[in-house]
Amino acid sequence: MPRKPNYKFERLERERAKAAKKAARAQARADKKVTQPEDGLEGGLESASDTTAENAGNVETSDAAVDATDEETTET
Repeated sequence: MPRKPNYKFERLERERAKAAKKAARAQARADKKVTQPEDGLEGGLESASDTTAENAGNVETSDAAVDATDEETTET
């Protein structure tokens, strides 16, 4: 003989599981947010400008290398 379904209990169990899963996700997001630096985008922009300044120096160096290579080829 099949069991008598208890629809209300089964629905409540599904809702509890869904709420627990949602709470776990929210906790994970909160933990992730805490571990990230509080500066957010500002810190990223500062480091980007530092990187750009370093790259600008590298461009000048590479231009000098290209000029030296051009001089070598014109001398021969």
